[in-house]
Amino acid sequence: LKHIQFQEQAVVSTQSTGDNNNTNTERLNAIWSKKQVAKDAKFKKMRTENIKALRKLAAEREKVEGKLSRRNVVSDYSSFASQVYAPQTRVGVFLDRGSELYNVKNRYLNTYEGLLELENSLPDFVTQPRIKLPNLIAGKGGAKKRFEKRLKELDETAELIKLEKEKQFEVPAPPRFLQKVVRPPPRPPTPSVETPSEEDEKRELAVIFLQQLLRGRAIQNMMQEGKEKRMELIDELRSTEALKPEAEKLNKDAKKAARAVQRKQRMMHHKENLANEMLEGMGGKNIGQMADFLSKELVRLQEEQRIHAFALLAERKRRMREAEESGKRQVEERRRVEEDEIWRQMCNCHQGTMETYLEDIIVRSVDRTADEQARQEIQTKAEKINDIAYEMESKRDRLQSENMVAELVYSFLLPEVEKETLRENVKREQRRHILAAHSVIHGQTADIEKEGESSKQ
Repeated sequence: LKHIQFQEQAVVSTQSTGDNNNTNTERLNAIWSKKQVAKDAKFKKMRTENIKALRKLAAEREKVEGKLSRRNVVSDYSSFASQVYAPQTRVGVFLDRGSELYNVKNRYLNTYEGLLELENSLPDFVTQPRIKLPNLIAGKGGAKKRFEKRLKELDETAELIKLEKEKQFEVPAPPRFLQKVVRPPPRPPTPSVETPSEEDEKRELAVIFLQQLLRGRAIQNMMQEGKEKRMELIDELRSTEALKPEAEKLNKDAKKAARAVQRKQRMMHHKENLANEMLEGMGGKNIGQMADFLSKELVRLQEEQRIHAFALLAERKRRMREAEESGKRQVEERRRVEEDEIWRQMCNCHQGTMETYLEDIIVRSVDRTADEQARQEIQTKAEKINDIAYEMESKRDRLQSENMVAELVYSFLLPEVEKETLRENVKREQRRHILAAHSVIHGQTADIEKEGESSKQ
């Protein structure tokens, strides 16, 4: 039992480890797929950014020296890869933008009843089209096409066959009038050859055989005469054939010597070739290194010149911007000074008006308080005087009353005259101060207006 339980536990543990391994592999596969997708997206983004950067650099390099190329309208409209025919979306042109405005919204096209009405209203040739084959056009210069020529030949043969068939079954119509039948002329007699006899044939064959024998014998005689004439040459050739083995040995020795010389020359030539190859390799290596160095130097110089051009352009732009900024700064400073001067003048004007206003208020308040105090004092004095007058009225006689009236009249007339003179003097002083203030204010405003007009100009 323990052994069986142990085996069951081992099976369960192996199953659990297998399931764990499967889940781990699935998880790893999912993570790997996500990482791959992220890597592909990152590479795609890097490629697009690289392409954008290269395009920007190419566009900036085209405008390094400040050369402006005008637009060639003919080339734009002649090439179908230009921006006129196929604009790019990265430039900002979207061909499908606003396409929903051109969608046709019609009852006859969007509903089934409208389609039925439209189909009933259409004529027959729309629903039942009639196809008509076009006529083949002949080629240039009167020469027809091969296909058209074959069709024409087939049509002609078909028409001839049809005509022949019709002629076979055609019944000749009776002649309307009598016609003369013209007979053809008689043919000439055919030539004939007489057959020779057997004896003539045998005689002719014998003559032919005799001619062949005579020709063969004549050729043999010619060959014998030629042999006799060139007998010395034949003997010389036979003697050379007898001496041929010794000549072959000598030729073999000469060939061996020539081969040895050729081998030595080949070895020397091979050594010279090796030396030349080594020298050429070293020279080519040096020349290649020198050419590589010169090409790199040329590229460096070109890049240096380009960078120098960029630096000059940047310096020029910086100076232009500094000049613009300095001009703007001067204008702003001048405007600030003008505004400060206007503000100062306005403050002075407001301060002067405030001072005059406060002076007027103070003078009015002083006058009011003085008037009130004078009224109070007059009332108290009047009360006192009334009391005294009432006491004196009760005690005085006629002479005293007359003296009193005379004193009152004198005291009333003289102070009033003094007051009038005092008021006129005060008004005269105030008028002089007011005129001086007006002249100062009008002069300052005229100066400010002149300065504003000069700054505008």
